[in-house]
Amino acid sequence: MASQSRQIAAVLDSSADIGPRVVWKPVLTSAGDILRVCLEAGGNPDVVGVVAWMHTFSPAKMWIAGLDALRVPLLHLHTQANVALPWADIDMDFMNLNQAAHGDREFGYIQSRLGVARKTVAGHVSDPRVLARIGAWARAATGYAAMRSLRLVRFGDNMRDVAVTEGDKVEAQLRFGVSVNTYGVNDLVEAVDAATDTEVDRLVKEYADTYRVAAALLGERAGSLRYAARIELGLRAFLQAGGYHAFTTNFEDLGGLRQLPGLAVQRLMADGYGFGGEGDWKTSVLVHTLKAMAPGGGTSFMEDYTYDLTPGNEVILGAHMLEVCPSIAAGTPSCEIHPLGIGGREDPVRLVFDAAPGPAVVLGLADLGERFRLVANEITVVPPSAPLPRLPVARAVWRPAPDLATSAEAWLTAGGPHHTVLSQAVGVEELADLAEMVGTELLVIDAATTPRSFAKEVRWNAAYYRLARGF
Repeated sequence: MASQSRQIAAVLDSSADIGPRVVWKPVLTSAGDILRVCLEAGGNPDVVGVVAWMHTFSPAKMWIAGLDALRVPLLHLHTQANVALPWADIDMDFMNLNQAAHGDREFGYIQSRLGVARKTVAGHVSDPRVLARIGAWARAATGYAAMRSLRLVRFGDNMRDVAVTEGDKVEAQLRFGVSVNTYGVNDLVEAVDAATDTEVDRLVKEYADTYRVAAALLGERAGSLRYAARIELGLRAFLQAGGYHAFTTNFEDLGGLRQLPGLAVQRLMADGYGFGGEGDWKTSVLVHTLKAMAPGGGTSFMEDYTYDLTPGNEVILGAHMLEVCPSIAAGTPSCEIHPLGIGGREDPVRLVFDAAPGPAVVLGLADLGERFRLVANEITVVPPSAPLPRLPVARAVWRPAPDLATSAEAWLTAGGPHHTVLSQAVGVEELADLAEMVGTELLVIDAATTPRSFAKEVRWNAAYYRLARGF
């Protein structure tokens, strides 16, 4: 069993679908050994989850203390060492050694008896579908670990009179592990002003080497580009000094900042930082979490802005004032400067681009007062139907599943937020695994969704989650 389980672990560890290292542990045959390994997993910050497999029959009462103490996500892998049965050679020794079909049923029972949240994957590890599903769980577990240790800073408060950006930060820390704290904007201004000319010179050169920089920003508007660089340097230094990996800004609260942060926010998101506009810390948490799940993939802060309701070509135009991550760009972004009729500051510098076409998902997090709710919609990003010469911001155009009307009705029925995360790197399976890990409702709008079935699901879920909380 030790030799064969090593081989299973080696296959998992070598799979391109599974990002984290898979570390084999010795075969466990006693309640004490099981408890020790579960405690070690929960106490090691490098461990994002545990994969368990019953090679043969395993009396499951041995697992009670260990499962009760386990504090990291669990995947129950229902597999076996061999793919095909050696029919001509099977004897009772073979049967006794290879009875995962027996032992995993015992293990599944005790997990259900204890109410343990887990993902169950059945099949041989040589099957690409099995590896893909384990990989999705591993990405979700990585995101959950990032969320559990996340420190988020809010520069100023959220936008006045807006409801959906409010939320219970104590409950968020209890449920998700994220610590959310606020600093005055002028604390950031001090860091911005502390950036040196040498640092600014180096960063401006990086901009010129990386993007298509508008001629004005290298000529008569060079001072604006240099100040945008100061914002990035100061913001990055502030986040690094405080151990923060997510943040928010608010155009109503800019203190001594001369520009609304645009270019700086876009570049920090591209480096994996979470962001939410108008003080929306919940969406900022999601941006960082999904980026941790798929580093380097296309994931961005997003907002539904307006519709094209042309029959047969209904699409959503999404954007924000400035802050859309270039990781979703179709090509090399253009670095430009334009007026912004909001915020009351100098013209801000920003990256302008269209999002790359392809399948994606948009995800939002709403605070319902008694609990949180995740809402996801499967979408297809498409090229704009025509050029957008007078909209100099980063933007994405998408066709939601199953269609725009059903998608919008379902999203509104769910109370989904107007700020979302658009990701081309993470899918619904990873989101479902993450929701299970954090014990949070997930409503999915996809090709099978109908308004009637979705409304019923919302009502059923309301009853379930209310009862699940207890009295």
